[in-house]
Amino acid sequence: TDLVLQVVQTLREEGVVGMFVEFFGEGVKSLSLADRATIANMAPEYGATMGYFPPDSVTLDYYRHTGRNPDTVELAHKYLAENMLLNDFSSCKDGAAKSDDAVQYSKVIEIDLKTVVPSVSGPKRPHDRVPLADLKQDFQSCMDNDGGFKGFGKGGSNWKNLISETVAKRNADSNTTPTHDLSSSDITH
Repeated sequence: TDLVLQVVQTLREEGVVGMFVEFFGEGVKSLSLADRATIANMAPEYGATMGYFPPDSVTLDYYRHTGRNPDTVELAHKYLAENMLLNDFSSCKDGAAKSDDAVQYSKVIEIDLKTVVPSVSGPKRPHDRVPLADLKQDFQSCMDNDGGFKGFGKGGSNWKNLISETVAKRNADSNTTPTHDLSSSDITH
């Protein structure tokens, strides 16, 4: 997802290599279980030893929805609550806990969920995220840059015509009518 790509990029830039990364704050409440699982599982991509979301009501709902015995779920709820491990993600505001018993983190990195934009990336380098708004410029730069990372070495050639010719040949080979004229497309101009 766009959120996952932004989290990976931000954490790589911050240098969390070898760290245990705990995600907390009021924004966590708005994340689905799937988003949380994906972000945590991307720890190798952002360099952390592990990514972790503390247990909360979403955790307990997952247990309920996956057929766990209701008595076991209730026992887990009681254990977590009595040991102050059940989080409601409202005890933190602006990266600082409200109580005197606040967890002391070695580093706090804030990610504003309102800044997440549609983007593309990967699959080999998911941290090299490109916002969709910048995709045209990024593509053109890659075509013109010398060969190598983010470069295809096509700066001296007329790669726009090459793309148009390739699409035209593919359409002719498949006996289909072209649906796009890449010679005048926004992608290549």
